[in-house]
Amino acid sequence: MTAQVFHAGSLTEERDFTDSPHLHVLRIGQVQVKAEGSSHRVTAPAAILLPRAAPHSITPTDGVADLASARIDLGGIANPLAQALPPVQALDLQADSLGRRLNQVLDLLFAEAQQRHCGHQVVMDRLVEAALVLILRQAMEDARGIGLLAGLAHPQLAVALTAMHDRPGADWSLESLAETAGLSRSVFADTFHQVVGQPPGQYLTGWRMALARTALERGESIKRVARDIGYASPAALSRAFSRHFGVNARTLIKSDR
Repeated sequence: MTAQVFHAGSLTEERDFTDSPHLHVLRIGQVQVKAEGSSHRVTAPAAILLPRAAPHSITPTDGVADLASARIDLGGIANPLAQALPPVQALDLQADSLGRRLNQVLDLLFAEAQQRHCGHQVVMDRLVEAALVLILRQAMEDARGIGLLAGLAHPQLAVALTAMHDRPGADWSLESLAETAGLSRSVFADTFHQVVGQPPGQYLTGWRMALARTALERGESIKRVARDIGYASPAALSRAFSRHFGVNARTLIKSDR
């Protein structure tokens, strides 16, 4: 998960964004956000998360707005977390504990942007990444229905999901995942399917395929990717990749290193 701040300061007119997922943080003023065929009026203090690349615009509606904007990467377009989040999410930062914690981070962010000391870009990027983690935690806590966010909000399933995310190359079985979650094999399998909406093995395969696609598009060799995400050989990874995406993994390789 990474972020790169490219604007922190006044916004006086409409601005268009097109190239990547974004996190915008509004400190002062009111703006109109247009994205995905919808329009949202947002009043400061607020955070605006667009987890997938989509054309959008932000227009100040009450004079000048104070805005920080960052390009973010949640792990690639195929990452299940990016797919699980709504296309546009606006969070009010005025009252609750999330707002208080985020406002502390954002005060540091805007101070850093104004002072522009040595290394200020690195500091701003890390501060926005911290804010993004807090926002994602809140999204998990607020999750309703079925899906990854609901799974991450579940106290036992979250342990197993986090383990899969952190160690995709491990030799996971239904038994080892259930043990990690602290549940019996049958209870874990049933609960996972009910809450996340798919069996644990299917979810793990999807996560591994998302990582493989991102790595291959980045130019990593298929041999290295297979080793990193738990496949015995490049051929085994290629077969799984073709079944999952319907294309040959080698077509995505930019360079064979």
